[in-house]
Amino acid sequence: MGKLYLVSTPIGNLDDITLRALHVLETVDLIAAEDTRHTLKLLTHFGLRRPLVSLHAHNEQRQLAAILERLQHHDVALVSDAGTPALSDPGVRLVSAAVASGQEVIPVPGPSAVLAALVASGLPTNQFTFLGFLPRRRGELERLLREAAESRRTFLFFESPHRMLKTLAIMAAAIGPRSVVVARELTKKHEEFLRGTPAELSEHFQRVPPRGELTVVVAGSEWREARKHVDG
Repeated sequence: MGKLYLVSTPIGNLDDITLRALHVLETVDLIAAEDTRHTLKLLTHFGLRRPLVSLHAHNEQRQLAAILERLQHHDVALVSDAGTPALSDPGVRLVSAAVASGQEVIPVPGPSAVLAALVASGLPTNQFTFLGFLPRRRGELERLLREAAESRRTFLFFESPHRMLKTLAIMAAAIGPRSVVVARELTKKHEEFLRGTPAELSEHFQRVPPRGELTVVVAGSEWREARKHVDG
């Protein structure tokens, strides 16, 4: 019986790939990739050549049977375009199905935009909530942000550049002057950390339109209260 490896890949800087990840990608019988073209570039960069199969949000259900059948006798690696697979990326159904079928699932840890943004944010890291990609409907978005902001936990989410200003405006109205960190282009040439309240960050992005991949870290309610006390 084969094993399913969940292999984390670089989120920007290719030097962040681990030796273990390279070994697994070199030795598995098949790599299930979110975008085979993207993964092929990664493999080529490191001089690797392995069979690839596409596994993305629109075909994951259809691909399950074929990949599970392959797992009966062969090792398979699951990768996303960047970072840790199955974390706000395709692969959850495959992992669940493999576990249910008795297959061994082995994580190969590595780069993660969530953890990189969190530990560099300067906000509490002992407890946190990851929201993934936020809902598009305004009512759902406001409700989710209010619920998250009521907790003492730091919370994080991914956002796209074209939605960032809208999200900050909703945050300013829904949760007020909370400490927020926007991590942009993590591990890449133009990596940047922007800190402020939702209103302050909105003002910044109106002058300098947001670009690249964005991970947003927001302080929990207790941190906000501590800041109020310190600020007098």
